[in-house]
Amino acid sequence: MKQVVFRDGLSVPALGMGSWNIGDSVVSRAEEIASLQEGLDLGLSVIDTAEMYGSGRSERLVGEAIRGRRDQVFLVSKVLPSNATYEGTLSSCTASLERLGTDHLDLYLLHWRGGVPLEETLDALVHLQDQGLIRRWGVSNFDTEDMEELDSLNEDCAANQILYNLEARGVDHDLLARDRQAQIVSMAYSPLGQGGALLHEPVLATIARAHETKNGPATPAQIALAWTIRHPNLLSIPKAGSRRHLRENIAALSIELTSEDLAQLDAHFTPPDEKRPLEMI
Repeated sequence: MKQVVFRDGLSVPALGMGSWNIGDSVVSRAEEIASLQEGLDLGLSVIDTAEMYGSGRSERLVGEAIRGRRDQVFLVSKVLPSNATYEGTLSSCTASLERLGTDHLDLYLLHWRGGVPLEETLDALVHLQDQGLIRRWGVSNFDTEDMEELDSLNEDCAANQILYNLEARGVDHDLLARDRQAQIVSMAYSPLGQGGALLHEPVLATIARAHETKNGPATPAQIALAWTIRHPNLLSIPKAGSRRHLRENIAALSIELTSEDLAQLDAHFTPPDEKRPLEMI
């Protein structure tokens, strides 16, 4: 299975499981838990969540899914910028740990940059790391200038989670390369786009017809997902809300896009030729 490596040498699969909008429905709860558990069974150790998702409901569901198998999980959560004061960060982390039913996080991220001075949040993250409550810390939705400022304060950032898919590829201009050079893992959220429009683009269907997976012919979603993980230090975290989608996601790991495939995608989804404002949702 393709891996990404953190700067401390830990490697994890290049495909993880996201939990945005998971845990909101009683009807789908059992299937969502089963999906996360099957992902762990199949070797997908990374589960990404946040205190914001469902006001803690996603963390509670993830906690239920990983009960009794915490040692198999690389667990990621995030603190809201409105909570990112020194004391607020400590309090948020404690609450997330309680909802998740664990004594530590493998990675804890500042969800996006807000009004709290970055130095104050970093002091809290370092304290949490010193206390063993988090193994690593990082950020989310930070652009190139933000990352440069972050590095001037502390060079131990492990990851930057960003919106990245074929429709939102402004970070291809400089941010991905900048973070890769700094040994910072890029985590792609919403790698399949929003609302489903991306997956109906004819070029994806055309390329999919030329590829096979262990489960049969490739799908447009698998092509879109394979495109995100073509980078050596990129960890893609599509939502894992059902076992059917989970299996489809995992099969994308076996797809190797050709130079001709990539050229077709570049022709349709034009790569940036200049700096663009960071996109986020």
